[in-house]
Amino acid sequence: MTATPGKERPRVIVVGRSPSVLEAAVDDLRAQGYDADATNQFASVLDDYDGRSVDVLVFGGMVPADAKERLRRDVSALNPQVTVVQGLAGIAGLIAAQVRAATSPGAPAVAYDPDARTVSVTLEAAADVVVDAWWAVSMTPPEPTSASLRVLDARLEAGTHAVALPDDVPSVASFVAVTVGPSTGVVVVGPMPRAVTQLAPRTGTDGQLPPVRAVSTGAGTD
Repeated sequence: MTATPGKERPRVIVVGRSPSVLEAAVDDLRAQGYDADATNQFASVLDDYDGRSVDVLVFGGMVPADAKERLRRDVSALNPQVTVVQGLAGIAGLIAAQVRAATSPGAPAVAYDPDARTVSVTLEAAADVVVDAWWAVSMTPPEPTSASLRVLDARLEAGTHAVALPDDVPSVASFVAVTVGPSTGVVVVGPMPRAVTQLAPRTGTDGQLPPVRAVSTGAGTD
């Protein structure tokens, strides 16, 4: 998926909850050349941003289910070409990697072997390969914390290569992005614990999560 014809940069809106994660994700995406904004004001997304211009709509895990359903429907009605991405975790670098994967020209051939703790990369020709890992350190809402590690940055020859993950990368709430040339793929090493995912509210009035500081970057500039 690429930007709407005539646009130089893909337009990305990240809808999530954690102020620090949203702001850091916007910084990462803008640094990588995206026209990105983020908001945790679920009821006013389409008042603050032009849904017709959105190429990638990203949802955080703590966005209420009813808000996700409504926004997915309403933005798709305005722009049927929009790509909707469900964020894997509240980690800014991972969100940016998922957006890169959604806008990549094809996907690299990657897979994860949990027994060997290796990421396999299959190349048809020699290419520059970058492997990055992220994992959650604290998953307490509303401000989760995380760590990251550059696992590999090298030119590899054609063939299948097994990249071992260091012990620093845990087997829970952990993720890897593999970038081969201009294409990125994201794999889950260890999923988020159920104790965290079950906190996701069904509606905006569930009230089971603590209040957060309002974030709506660039609102009103579309």
